[in-house]
Amino acid sequence: MPPKGCMAVRVVGPGGGAEGERFVVPVGYLKHPLFVGLLKEAEEEFGFEQKGAITIPCGVDHFRRVQGIIHHQKNSHHGSGSGSGSGLLSGGGSSGHNHFHIAACFRA
Repeated sequence: MPPKGCMAVRVVGPGGGAEGERFVVPVGYLKHPLFVGLLKEAEEEFGFEQKGAITIPCGVDHFRRVQGIIHHQKNSHHGSGSGSGSGLLSGGGSSGHNHFHIAACFRA
């Protein structure tokens, strides 16, 4: 069971592996444009009939980059950086360890 204020998602890479990898993310991420994009992909791929954790069809590395960007924006800009996420994502820069800063609400 995810901690209060968090939810579980399952990330399934290209080819749709049977299990995927489970992550626990803060529910506040659901409003971020990058995460909304992932949820739209999940809806298109799997529909609304999923049971249990939401399955997101993307590579684990891509999902971790999205997590890191959202985490960085929420902690550094307190929501004022809207619109800059896609540039950070496409740039592929930044350190890859941002997703470990909130240990209770990430990888489970």
